[in-house]
Amino acid sequence: MKDVHDIIKRPVMTEKSYDLLESGVYTFEVELGATKPQIRQAVEEVFGVDVDSVHTVRGKGKIKRQGRTQGRTPRVKKAYVTLTPGSKTIPFFENMGQ
Repeated sequence: MKDVHDIIKRPVMTEKSYDLLESGVYTFEVELGATKPQIRQAVEEVFGVDVDSVHTVRGKGKIKRQGRTQGRTPRVKKAYVTLTPGSKTIPFFENMGQ
């Protein structure tokens, strides 16, 4: 198994993720091969919170062109992590979206 810090790549900072913060849902970009139990364990260990559920979304990379050459940007996997109602918040996100 990989290190928990390798599973979570970075937080996702979008308007949708800011709106979800009010309901206790945090969004992270995670490694493509990470499973839901691995993501749950990583978030609980790194941030010290209680996770209620994990939902994942895999996205294709966008097609980019430069002249006649075209390629794709890298694929991404996002995890929407819902915390239990009695859990503390993640300090990194406390002042975001306000």
